[in-house]
Amino acid sequence: MISLNYWLAVTDNPDFFNLLQFPFMQRALAGSLLMGLLGGLLGSFVTLRQLSFFSHAVSHAALVGVVIGVLLNINPTWTLLPFTLAFGILVLYLIDKTDLASDSVFSIALSAALAIGIILTRFIPNYRGNLMGVLFGDILAISQTDIILILLLLVVSTIFLLSTLRQQILLTLNPSVAQAQGIPVQLHRYIFLILLSLAVAVAIKAVGLLLVNAFLVIPASTAKLLSHRFDYFLTFSVILGAVSSIIGILLSGAFNFASGPSIVLAQFLLFLAILSWTHFRLEVKK
Repeated sequence: MISLNYWLAVTDNPDFFNLLQFPFMQRALAGSLLMGLLGGLLGSFVTLRQLSFFSHAVSHAALVGVVIGVLLNINPTWTLLPFTLAFGILVLYLIDKTDLASDSVFSIALSAALAIGIILTRFIPNYRGNLMGVLFGDILAISQTDIILILLLLVVSTIFLLSTLRQQILLTLNPSVAQAQGIPVQLHRYIFLILLSLAVAVAIKAVGLLLVNAFLVIPASTAKLLSHRFDYFLTFSVILGAVSSIIGILLSGAFNFASGPSIVLAQFLLFLAILSWTHFRLEVKK
């Protein structure tokens, strides 16, 4: 474990602060902040609706979208976004139209897409080096276009979820009652999963497809330890997502760690700290 003295030595180093002056580091900080807010917002509904397996499936299937972009010699972002969107809609359609359990459909679709993606990498010269950033994240390479996409998705997601918050809470807690009250359950379900699929696609640049699921689940799970009241839970999830992302990027820049694992490590350490604190508080009350 990195000691406090070592961390202070790094942050006292002028090179560390010089690093923050570079445009790529500023874009990384802005992108990580926006991604943290988006992950915390959508992740709170993901955990309550038990959709973590869906985001896991979409993130791994996204490899196909990335490989297609590399094969066509275009920015993988422009093939990744439509592919993850189409994959998410297809999976939801299959769940609705078959008698199979949702986790079975997720497993089948994930395995098939991942197999196709791995086979396609065979046609990319030196594909391991090209795809390392996809697997583990490289937010230091985030572009202005990526930031704009994340911001647009954050704005759309915030407007949709907060403007329909009462319906979203009811859909989360009891879909049958929501349907009985005339709420278009299927429409809301498809819209949310479309937003989630797109969020997974843009988050891959930050944390990599292997760690996207943790990026969505850990802040929300940590927030759940702090409060079971929905408005507090949602607020804590968003704050923890943003704070852990910023801490992760600073760790990445200071110690030259990969950005994705750094962010998820920061989220995990916050989870452990808050878990310990809540247990300590309960023991004191006894």
